[in-house]
Amino acid sequence: MSDLVDLEKLTGQAARLVEAARAAGADAADAVAVRSVNQVASVLKGKVEKIEHAENDDFGLRVFVGNRNATISATLGADVEALAARAVAMARAAPADRFAGLADPALLAASWPDLDLLDETPVTATDLGERGRAIEAAAMAVDGVTNIAGASAYWARGGMALVTSSGFSGAYESSGHGHSVAAIAGSGTGMERDWDSSSKTHLADVESAEVVGRRAGNRAVRRLNPRQVTTQTATVVYDPRVATSLLGALIGGISGAAIARKSSFLKDKLGERLFAPGIRITDDPHRRRGPGSRPFDGEGVSGEALDLVADGILQTWLLDSATARELDLTTNGRAGRGTGSPIPSSTNVLLHPGAVSPQELIASVGTGLYVTDFIGHGANLVTGDYSRGAAGFWIDNGEITYPVAEITVAGNLLSMFRELVPADDIEFRSAFTAPTVAIGGLTIAGR
Repeated sequence: MSDLVDLEKLTGQAARLVEAARAAGADAADAVAVRSVNQVASVLKGKVEKIEHAENDDFGLRVFVGNRNATISATLGADVEALAARAVAMARAAPADRFAGLADPALLAASWPDLDLLDETPVTATDLGERGRAIEAAAMAVDGVTNIAGASAYWARGGMALVTSSGFSGAYESSGHGHSVAAIAGSGTGMERDWDSSSKTHLADVESAEVVGRRAGNRAVRRLNPRQVTTQTATVVYDPRVATSLLGALIGGISGAAIARKSSFLKDKLGERLFAPGIRITDDPHRRRGPGSRPFDGEGVSGEALDLVADGILQTWLLDSATARELDLTTNGRAGRGTGSPIPSSTNVLLHPGAVSPQELIASVGTGLYVTDFIGHGANLVTGDYSRGAAGFWIDNGEITYPVAEITVAGNLLSMFRELVPADDIEFRSAFTAPTVAIGGLTIAGR
């Protein structure tokens, strides 16, 4: 697998794009060259249904002519000079944008840490098929599971190079390994479905197929014979895998792009208390083996770990250079980048744990709802209004009792943030990590 990504080749391609843009008349330019390779094995009823292998080689070139700019993307191997000339012509015809431009050279990363993002463990299609069958078999072995909606295993590897006319040149590789399964319990109109997965940058860190499959099966069986509850106001406890959606709403609300457009429910909240005292939320691009980690951002800036929320108070926006200039601030190295223009983005976001166990948190609720799954997207990031279809379990006398379904959880994100209480359970499963959390005063719409 060592020859799948050639960082030197990617860097050379990006450098040629920048040189061609300057030769075509661009005042400044930057370019990204990306190669991605991934393979997935899909399994159903003990048989490998298909093996999919995809390789993509792409680049993006951004050029500036005065205060005008344009971006063009294509596959590697395209006519560099012709595309660069076309991009410069597009920029000359584009409207002026006084905020656009390369990152301040003083902020560019001169060095970066080894984040251990690449695992070169060889994985064959046969390996993936075996893992897919193992995770399916483990889910089917759970008493009450009647079928499998699908099981899969995958590996992925990618490389990215960034070169700018202001002197930055950098490249890095990352990998991913994982497997997942969706289990069905019951029959007829009484069927219920649930899933589980595990994904990491390194194969050795992935939970075993047997553990993940068994957990998916147990989750599906637990959801059998759900009830509806009467419409009421109560405390809702979020399972960790759905609590991360609250972090997603926060991140969307503090994006510099949304703040500059004044289209965020948090646009006037910088420096104000959003959460209870003691609540801390961080974003760390340099977490070793982190799924959202990167040694530098999409403009070549080395972003340090940030407190997004400290002691309950909102500390910062997520900024790239353009949104930072528009807001009269300085980029904090949060420029995400594909082959298009940079946009503000988070990396590894963590809601730090609280002081009580999930069991103690649930016991303190008395009566309420424990949510394990949401349906659809129901957070309005302009107004903060929140309404989502949900399923989970009813809490009675501080204990989880029967499953519930066909309900809606509603509130407003500002009041939800103020009411949020975290437990002490943390498991790093994705780029967004949260413990079990409880939020009081939400409307639960049922029958």
